[in-house]
Amino acid sequence: MEERGPQRHRITVDEYYRMAEVGLLAPDARVELIEGEIIDMAPIGMEHGWVVDRLNHLLVTTVGAKGVVRVQGAVRLSQWSQPQPDLVILAPRSDYRTRHPSGADSLLVIEVSDTTVRYDLNVKTPLYARHGVPEVWIMDLSKRRLHVFGSLAGDVYTETRTDDTPGKTAITAVPGLFVDLSPILLSS
Repeated sequence: MEERGPQRHRITVDEYYRMAEVGLLAPDARVELIEGEIIDMAPIGMEHGWVVDRLNHLLVTTVGAKGVVRVQGAVRLSQWSQPQPDLVILAPRSDYRTRHPSGADSLLVIEVSDTTVRYDLNVKTPLYARHGVPEVWIMDLSKRRLHVFGSLAGDVYTETRTDDTPGKTAITAVPGLFVDLSPILLSS
């Protein structure tokens, strides 16, 4: 008989919620479910919070009725994954009151990264691609740059770019909409 190492036990989104209901997860726990594993989220520092607040204001005023801006809320990608990105522009639907939005509902996901850039680039971005999110922005606060992922082909982004001087940036899933990121990423 072949020797096998220990096996991981993945949990589903439903089990994750049940754990919270019975008190195994604190109501204010900063965690998310990624591929069946509960992942601790990094604490929100001052700059991270400021950037999220500024982006929220910018996106709400820019997007208007063309989408719903969700801040640090859950997006259910599968039975195994429910991340909580910093910001999401969702398709303008009214049924989010009774269900979590999915990858198909997400027009743009934004992760603000100060200490989690590698994780966001190598784990979360491919996860979003596998679940049909058409565009992802990773805002790297430590290097003051924007990583943009778009043009899905199957479950892979075929267009990627890194912008060291981000300025007026298109939200490609909402044609004709642009946001100027320079006051956020280029200010110190």
